[in-house]
Amino acid sequence: MGTGSFRDDLVWRGVKTVQGFAANLVLGAEGGLLIGDMIVQLVFFLGLLALLGKFAWGPLMKMMKDREDYVANEINTAEKSREEAHRMQREASDELKATRQDAQKIIEDARKTAGEQERDILDSARAEAERLKESARQEIEQEKEKAVQALKDQVAGMSVMIASKVIEKELSEKDQEALINQYIDEAGEKR
Repeated sequence: MGTGSFRDDLVWRGVKTVQGFAANLVLGAEGGLLIGDMIVQLVFFLGLLALLGKFAWGPLMKMMKDREDYVANEINTAEKSREEAHRMQREASDELKATRQDAQKIIEDARKTAGEQERDILDSARAEAERLKESARQEIEQEKEKAVQALKDQVAGMSVMIASKVIEKELSEKDQEALINQYIDEAGEKR
């Protein structure tokens, strides 16, 4: 016989004993009070309570305690999971904030670097433009000096030629003027 059927049998007997005790009280009132039967039934009832306490009440309380422990454990686990999720959310939020700050710093550094590069490029372009202007000025000045020197050389050559021609022949004032104009025209054509 299994444990379950023994318990069922015990419970059934206890119920029957209680029914019998109640019936005897009612019947005993009609036929008189039977103290001996009452004591026997009381002993059976107390025995039944002891058996129920040992075999039914103990396991029932153990099962209830196990269930209570299980529920308490599940509540603790859920609370720990909630706290862990909250902690992870804070960490993720802090990490996101740090990432945003890093991104902002990178953008600011890039803007600063771009500004510095722009200034460097503009300064370099200005310096190069000034160098080119100065170089062009010097070149123009050199060309001007060469042209002036060439003109001086031509004028000197023409003056010598005119002087030699004037000396070779004595010309009238009109002839001298015509000769000078001729040489000036020749010098203008050579340029």
